[in-house]
Amino acid sequence: MAQFSTIDIFIIAGYFLATLTLGVIMTKKASTSMDHYFLGGRSIPWYLLGIAGMANWFDLTGTMIITSFLYMLGPRGLFIEFRGGAVLVLVFLISYTGKWHRRSGCMTAAEWTTYRFGTGATSNWMRFLKAFMTIVTTIGMLAYLVRGTSLFVGLFVPYPPMMVTAFLIAFSTIYTMLSGFYGIVLTDLLQGAIVLVACAIVSIMAYSAIESPEALIAVAESVTGNPDWIMSAPQWHTPMPEGYKMYESLILFAAFYLLRNMLCGLGTGDESKYFGAKSDRECSLQSMLQGVTVAFRWPMMMGFAVLGLFLVYELFPDQSSIAGVTALIKQFHPDVTAPYWHDLTSDIINKPNTFNPELISGLSSMLGESWQGKLPLVGFHGIVNPEQVLPAVMLNCIPVGLRGFIIVSMLAAMMSTLTGEVNKSAAQFVKDIYREFLRKTATNKELLIVSYISTAVIVLGGFCMGVAADSINSLWGWIIMSLTAGGLAPYVLRLYWWRCNAWGIAGGTILGGIGAVTQRFAYPDMSELYQFSIMTGLSFFGTVVFSLITKPTPMDTLVHFYRTTRPFGFWGPLKAKLTSEERKSWSKEHYNDIMCIPFLLITQVTAFLLPMQVVIHSWNYFFMTLPIFAIGIVGVYHYWWKNLPPANNPGTDCAFNDK
Repeated sequence: MAQFSTIDIFIIAGYFLATLTLGVIMTKKASTSMDHYFLGGRSIPWYLLGIAGMANWFDLTGTMIITSFLYMLGPRGLFIEFRGGAVLVLVFLISYTGKWHRRSGCMTAAEWTTYRFGTGATSNWMRFLKAFMTIVTTIGMLAYLVRGTSLFVGLFVPYPPMMVTAFLIAFSTIYTMLSGFYGIVLTDLLQGAIVLVACAIVSIMAYSAIESPEALIAVAESVTGNPDWIMSAPQWHTPMPEGYKMYESLILFAAFYLLRNMLCGLGTGDESKYFGAKSDRECSLQSMLQGVTVAFRWPMMMGFAVLGLFLVYELFPDQSSIAGVTALIKQFHPDVTAPYWHDLTSDIINKPNTFNPELISGLSSMLGESWQGKLPLVGFHGIVNPEQVLPAVMLNCIPVGLRGFIIVSMLAAMMSTLTGEVNKSAAQFVKDIYREFLRKTATNKELLIVSYISTAVIVLGGFCMGVAADSINSLWGWIIMSLTAGGLAPYVLRLYWWRCNAWGIAGGTILGGIGAVTQRFAYPDMSELYQFSIMTGLSFFGTVVFSLITKPTPMDTLVHFYRTTRPFGFWGPLKAKLTSEERKSWSKEHYNDIMCIPFLLITQVTAFLLPMQVVIHSWNYFFMTLPIFAIGIVGVYHYWWKNLPPANNPGTDCAFNDK
């Protein structure tokens, strides 16, 4: 069990006090109106929204799972995280999808459906369905955060991990209730600054710990069995440990995940950060800042992975002993399952006197006197649990004082993600379900109370789901490859196809959603490839078929949407109504928006790789990656930066609806 120094405790307590104080200070301003509570009055500067976006992407659980892949694969772990952790969807937000959604003037993604499809009975029910599915997705995301947080805190406090996690979640929920979007953005600024400092500290520590690339390669091969750990290019086949065998076809999975992100990116932008932005220009700039700042995450995670390699090499010179330890624990606790393995080992570590003396004696014999520091790394499958590498490094490699600061940075990452997700879902419940369907005459005070209650209920649902999850990787895979895939077609086609209507959106969402939930409970071990293919197929089938067999969206609604959003795609009947001057102007904007996408993608991927290569002294790959990065920068400058709306006319036109 980690022993905190006085300064560790002071830093952690000071962080919680500062966060709660900010929430209380912003309570009065946030309660002015629903627009202020959920969007910050649409007056927050782009750089604050950009930092808030980075903090939302920089979650604790994601940091742990990405670190586990970097620990197993080296820099090539980045390609597994094409599924979501590499945030490739940012290239679309930077280019055009963020500004497209801002132009609607809406407050929530569910309200946006009435802007796109009108206010008929079908559109109203589609608004309800969108809000409901957002809440379900958020509950799944919170479950993912809960599971990762419990794995993290279990190493640092002598209390049940889920109890400590419950406290952290409750704390985050309280200040989200109090401060609304204002408090979220301000606390994200504080949390983002802490996280960026932690990135620099851990990266420098790892860089300094490496004597030479050759020494690192030898340690990595001994620990992971991977002789090509230092490589940056993906391979057709790479060895993976038990529980991760499905990722051995690395290039196949990287290509598959890239396709998934490109499809998903086409529909992004229906978030508070974009609805609340001041202008088109600021939409693009905040996304750019998100991309630049989130790049600092990768050398930090690589730093944790490197320190993890050296730690495991020191603690387990003979890794065959791990399987014996797992078998010993299962001998005394044969009913333990994967979801509760970490809770059991944490209890054994912190309360050894309450367990069978023979078990404790056996652990001491197999792992040595320092068995309590080694046991957290022992996994359910009889191998090192890679998802525990990050907290194990924090426990064993970070000196006191500094440990408190980095623990705060990890908790800040978790809390910023939680608050952003919960705020988005609570907004949709209040505005798009409660006020729209239950209490159209509700006062502002009543809506605030409802927002508090809905926030608490959403968080409670996510917590209960997280308690029963097998692993953070399985949860993340289901959220990304099944649940979100079930709504992919409606998410994309609504922006690019004029014939897509509310019935089509409802059909695709329901069909894909039912498929995702059924898969989770009936076929939980289904491959991610099959999950994504089946759910995406169901959603496209439902959207296209239901759209074609029902009446199209009223033309006046389509015209209003088309002229204010100005999308490209299959809009033939609407495009025919434009003047030649409008066609020329729109075509130029669309051309630049599309052309900058590949250059933004190249820049983002190489910007993540380059600092990781520096951390591990991989200079050969660094100088191979650098010119590719330069090509990306040139393209981004030519097609994006030069064509940003000027500051004195930043694209402020917006179709504000009646709020």
